[in-house]
Amino acid sequence: MSSDGSEKRRVLCLDVGSRRIGVALGDPLGYTAQPLTVVFRGPDDASQIRDLVSEHDVATVVVGLPLALSGQVGPAVKRTRKFIDTLLPLLAGVELVEWDERMTTTAAERALIEGGVRRAQRKNLIDAVAASLILQSYLGSLQR
Repeated sequence: MSSDGSEKRRVLCLDVGSRRIGVALGDPLGYTAQPLTVVFRGPDDASQIRDLVSEHDVATVVVGLPLALSGQVGPAVKRTRKFIDTLLPLLAGVELVEWDERMTTTAAERALIEGGVRRAQRKNLIDAVAASLILQSYLGSLQR
């Protein structure tokens, strides 16, 4: 609970790819982000996200928007927004925020390499780590 007696609800972040969705979760106070899991794309991926939102008492879902380096909208953004359109009806009462995710996958891979994570393991972790970087950026913007 916060100092005013109201309960803080968490922020969840998605890094939506064509094969996997990286998921990260903010701490209850909204300061730090941690990789949570990876959801494999399929007919029930949006339902799995809905279940994670419910399980972790999430108030806000941040979705990484894969803009081109120039900031322009390309095919990846269109695919992400199509997923958002599928997800939104399942998230009644939950705020959804699109957040610029440029270069987060590259940064996540670099961090995993520097951490000594083997190539085979990186493939399974990179999306959730990228989601945590996106979420940390979002949470940092709230602190300013």
